[in-house]
Amino acid sequence: MEFNTVIENLQASFLDAWQKLIEQVPGIVVAIIVIALGTILANFLTKIVRIAISNRTKDPLMTNFLSKSLKILLLVLIIMFALNIAGLGGIAAGMLTAAGASAVIIGFAFKDIGENFISGVILSFNRPFDVNDTVMIGTIFGKVTTMEFRYTKLKTFDGRDVYIPNSDIIKKPVYNYTEDGYYRLDFTIGIAYENDIVEAETLLLETIREVDGVVNDSEHESFITVKEIAMNKVSLQVFFWVKTIDYRKQAFKIKSEAIGKVKDAIIANKLDISGKS
Repeated sequence: MEFNTVIENLQASFLDAWQKLIEQVPGIVVAIIVIALGTILANFLTKIVRIAISNRTKDPLMTNFLSKSLKILLLVLIIMFALNIAGLGGIAAGMLTAAGASAVIIGFAFKDIGENFISGVILSFNRPFDVNDTVMIGTIFGKVTTMEFRYTKLKTFDGRDVYIPNSDIIKKPVYNYTEDGYYRLDFTIGIAYENDIVEAETLLLETIREVDGVVNDSEHESFITVKEIAMNKVSLQVFFWVKTIDYRKQAFKIKSEAIGKVKDAIIANKLDISGKS
């Protein structure tokens, strides 16, 4: 008798649950339609916002962060709304609670990933460089090609692709060679003791200033210093500026041309650069 009672109770519970499910089917169908249409709408709005942000800023990381954040927020709201329509508001609340707990657990399990992501968010609002800037991060020197939430990609000037975790960028010193648009180069040349240093400096400065690509203005002046006095020569160090956009191949070509013209000027003016042994 007790067994029959159990069976009857199970049947009654099943029928009750089935009946409730049947009653909720229209709401579930509507919820599925809401999620489908909401996803399409979220993608559409995200594209519009991305375009609007891109028109206001050329910052790809900020654009990605704001557009992705908006998309996630819209999708969460749409899913919560759809669950309420389907009569599953309790499940929606449970999902939010579970998501919060999962975030804490995942945060501990993937500490480095979380740290890099948070660093990426920080960098999207306040960072010392942009795409195509020439930078040195720690000991890595190159041009910024990609910025993501977990890493920043640099192309070094010898052709290597380096992926730097964003958490390292937050912690390490960053040297930006592009921010003011100029980069200083230099080379050293030796003259004999018999040569007049002031005369040599004047000649070298006049020659350097005429080189194509060398910048000469009030803030970026070419100049020369006496680097050292050796046994048989006086070493002069020549400093000059080029635009950062020319840093790669062009900068080295400008430097090569400068050295060549300095050599020709020294020979033409009969200055001795051999020194005495």
